[in-house]
Amino acid sequence: MSHLHFINRVNRAVRLSRAGLLAPPAAPRTAPPAAWSYEAPDPRPRDRLARAIPAPPGAPRAGRPAPRVAVVGGGIAGLTAATALAERGVRVTLYEREPSPGGRLAGRPLTLADGSTATMTRGFHAFFRQYYNLRALLRRVDDGLGMLSALPDYPLVHSGGAVDGFARVPRTPPWSALGFVARSPTFTWSDLLRMSPRAALPLLDVRVPEVYERLDGVTADDFLRAVAFPPAARSLAFQVFSRSFFADPSQLSAAELALMFHIYFLGSSEGLLFDVVNEPFPTALWDPLAERLRGLGATLRTATPVRALARHSPTGAYEVLTAAGSSERGRGRGRARAGEPDGRERYDAVVLALDVAGLRRVVAASPGLGDATWRRRVAGLRTAPPFLVSRLWLDRPVRPERPGFVGTSGYGPLDNVSLPSRWEGEAAHWAARTGGSVVELHAYAVPEAADRAAVEHRLVAELHRLWPETRDAELVDAAHAWHADCPLFAAGGFGDRPGVRTPEPGLVLAGDLVRTDLPVALMERAATTGFLAANALLERWGVRGHALWTVPRAGRVRVLRALAARCG
Repeated sequence: MSHLHFINRVNRAVRLSRAGLLAPPAAPRTAPPAAWSYEAPDPRPRDRLARAIPAPPGAPRAGRPAPRVAVVGGGIAGLTAATALAERGVRVTLYEREPSPGGRLAGRPLTLADGSTATMTRGFHAFFRQYYNLRALLRRVDDGLGMLSALPDYPLVHSGGAVDGFARVPRTPPWSALGFVARSPTFTWSDLLRMSPRAALPLLDVRVPEVYERLDGVTADDFLRAVAFPPAARSLAFQVFSRSFFADPSQLSAAELALMFHIYFLGSSEGLLFDVVNEPFPTALWDPLAERLRGLGATLRTATPVRALARHSPTGAYEVLTAAGSSERGRGRGRARAGEPDGRERYDAVVLALDVAGLRRVVAASPGLGDATWRRRVAGLRTAPPFLVSRLWLDRPVRPERPGFVGTSGYGPLDNVSLPSRWEGEAAHWAARTGGSVVELHAYAVPEAADRAAVEHRLVAELHRLWPETRDAELVDAAHAWHADCPLFAAGGFGDRPGVRTPEPGLVLAGDLVRTDLPVALMERAATTGFLAANALLERWGVRGHALWTVPRAGRVRVLRALAARCG
């Protein structure tokens, strides 16, 4: 989804259409499983201060008979855990309730009104260069990351006409921050002088979990007011950081906001540019990764929802209970018949890589799992407000200087607009064949009581205000997708968030909802916790884990770190 919407100047965005992104991308290259040992992490990051987390030591592969592990949930976290375990010889079965893997980044086929086929997904997601562990997963199927294409620029447009950007901003802090101020029309030197230095100091030395001890009890909104961010710059921070968590700033923990500043702006020299997937997610990512898993001996059971876990008392193993009528082979959902029993299968360990609602449901249906404190923490997890993805197929192109992605401020519920026909092969082919364009609109943190049809209509109206040429376009077709399944990181909630390890050594968690003491967020948190969950189980069996990378785990400038510590 939509992730972290940094911004660059509109007048440079025309380069996107000239960069060859309309050409069909090469098919992902899938190497034979034997060629992929991945004993080392992703190639060394550009950032010389990036931190390596060595692989836990052990034997190169699991012994015989190899342990059996159920991975419940086929999103980024589950696919990562399954891959990391299968590569070490563990017998893995992955359960996914939907017909195909991908979790919240899955896709579904559509037949448009003109008879052509398309794929509906949650749309635009930014694959930042700081996502070391997610990229390490993707390198399993294409070492050159050919499924990703760079967006050269991406502006944030304010309704008053100002445009913020990072196109010529240096990549390494603190020059990145100074360069941004030097070029920004919404954050000037006078604004910088009016800020409260003492309140802003936590941003200069972000460490995990210390940042949560400092700021988790404060909302992102209150923190930026205390820092005295200028109103226009607060809009930028909310659009780019806070709403990327699908949360209103009045609810989001300031610690999460500070962590985002650190990962993407003040703590890393990887820069603020990112890549996008140049085909729909199933084609580019999940189908090749699923094929690799099968090649490693894993079993994928799609369309197979897990109802509960049960402990097998004589052995201490886990029994995975699947819903009656589900397809054990993933060939269809099936239908429950009267008296039909649940499916049951025994495993040595389980990875729960579910969204908030799914994790709460499985734990609630599994009496005796964990202890009372852990169960309370799982039950207390919250879901962020609903968000909307609208994809429009228009009968004509938008103006050529329009960027492939633009964040918006002051356009009602419209948070960003992207042009998949500029960077996604499937959409580009449709646009080239019809002479039209494919436009995608996102609205985050929509109030629960909002009239959904009215919000859908309002997004299109705001698109017309942002790009007036779309007013005259005929709508070939439209697809609207509402979701409310992302975790809410509310102020004061970090201490009760469950971590990767649970009270039971054979049960681990993975996902972007999971607490970890590493500086990661969003898709990178999902991938990182997937590796950590696998490492925790491999350690039990004396098998070598997987090495990881993260952005620096402290501020980059020693003097500023000392000042932040003194005033903290």
